[in-house]
Amino acid sequence: MKRLVSITLILCLLLLAACSRKEAPRLAVEGRPAPDFTVRDLSGRETHLADLKGTVVLVNFWATWCPPCREEVPSLAALCRLMSGKPFRLLAISIDEGGRNAVEAFFRQSGNELPAYLDTNGVIARIYGITGVPETFVIDRNGVIIKKVVGPLEWNAPDMVRFLNEAMQ
Repeated sequence: MKRLVSITLILCLLLLAACSRKEAPRLAVEGRPAPDFTVRDLSGRETHLADLKGTVVLVNFWATWCPPCREEVPSLAALCRLMSGKPFRLLAISIDEGGRNAVEAFFRQSGNELPAYLDTNGVIARIYGITGVPETFVIDRNGVIIKKVVGPLEWNAPDMVRFLNEAMQ
């Protein structure tokens, strides 16, 4: 009986400790500096987010197997054409386990292409705390997250183009 009471007491203390544990702080939050990362494009060239200060950066997490992502790709491609020559950069980060081959096959099949990067091990996705795909972060010229979008969006819609142009001012 004494042993049962001791085990019950230990279990209660463990449960109490688990309930009082604080959640890890979210790193990618609107109004805060964007967490820094380095990512490789399909050719293996590295891009370091910190090197893009002075540019509005749209970080889009996506996957070729995701129907809403597939629907969003043409608007992202159109946005890239609209923003050509401006202080704007799209980092379309694929979380596909198939990596480069999956992304290149999708671009061939769809007829669209984006400045694509790979996060096949999910490190950057974890840093940003994404809950699914597509999920997008707009980072201003000072490196601060000014918008987070969960789900697909028509990125070349007039209101979004206006928002991004204003962010570049």
